[in-house]
Amino acid sequence: MTSSPARRIDAGWRSLVAGAGVRMVATDLDGTLLRRDHTVSERTVGALARARAEGFPVVFVTGRPPRWVPPVLEATGHSGIGVCANGAIVLDLETHELLEVHPIAPDVVGEVVGILRDSVPGLAFGVEYVRPDGTTAFAHETAYRVVFPDDPAVLVADDVLDLADGVDVVKVLARVELDGPAAHHDADTLLDLTLAHVRHLVNPTHSVSSDVLIEIGAAEVSKGAALERQAARLGIPVAAVAAVGDMPNDVPMLQWAGVGLAVETAHPAALAAADALVPGPADDGVAQVVEAALDGLGARRR
Repeated sequence: MTSSPARRIDAGWRSLVAGAGVRMVATDLDGTLLRRDHTVSERTVGALARARAEGFPVVFVTGRPPRWVPPVLEATGHSGIGVCANGAIVLDLETHELLEVHPIAPDVVGEVVGILRDSVPGLAFGVEYVRPDGTTAFAHETAYRVVFPDDPAVLVADDVLDLADGVDVVKVLARVELDGPAAHHDADTLLDLTLAHVRHLVNPTHSVSSDVLIEIGAAEVSKGAALERQAARLGIPVAAVAAVGDMPNDVPMLQWAGVGLAVETAHPAALAAADALVPGPADDGVAQVVEAALDGLGARRR
């Protein structure tokens, strides 16, 4: 683990994986495992199938809510445990049962929204929440710009706090209003502002540089914290875990894992948090990491 700038892509990442005796790989999805068009290659599907056949855990760790995961499972044929909503939810990928839910306390939701409204004018809010039946849903304020029309909100209101009342909020979403006073911000600037005002209450991050959207989870929630629990459950030490990611929301797991790997197209924050660079999704970087880990384990067993 290191916070120094990641090395360039070379054989070094393979040496790290082999030397650590990696027994679990955790991977982000968008921008890491998935190509730009959200597809995966035959090589990636094959590497995941080989891992399942050999009882080697590959954990999907994503900012996506559970309802956005099935298309990835269909494309990859993968199963096992998934970490969703940046660590707020742990999901059984086969049954779709929510195994863990880590919501933001209601009073904290109200305080955070109030602070950000006062400190960063021009934001509109949405919430990801868990229904009593164990499914997840999305609700947003009228002023919130919906980017994914195929994921319609169940509820819309003028004030997000009315939407958050009485439900388990796992993520508060803050997006700049179109042509509003915060419209000049980019995702990194808005994240810095959000951290400056509410990092003592929650854990803000972002996962897409092209969308000025901040994703806010409970203070103790991160991809790294969720991955740590899953590794402990399986009896796998941190030194034997490799994590692959590309965005600021991946930084906690890259810093926690024994081998933190950023894809070559990663955000500067992920590059700085990683031990080494691996090829991006267009060149099957995650598949290469899984293959290297499996080959290393096989060599040690012989």
